[in-house]
Amino acid sequence: MEYMTLKEASDKWGITPRMINYYCANGRISGAVKMASVWFIPKDAERPADKRFKTNSPKDGEHK
Repeated sequence: MEYMTLKEASDKWGITPRMINYYCANGRISGAVKMASVWFIPKDAERPADKRFKTNSPKDGEHK
């Protein structure tokens, strides 16, 4: 299996390495492995959903 670093995943997914570290530490990226103090993420891993935002919420000016 091929792996990428936090920096590579950050460039690929458009989020900060710190947020990816948080996802790894909380088990939200399946297959992520920590060796010493470095996380390795499978290259085919999917970006986890950001639970801070609802996908069904209305946009500005829209009503339900």
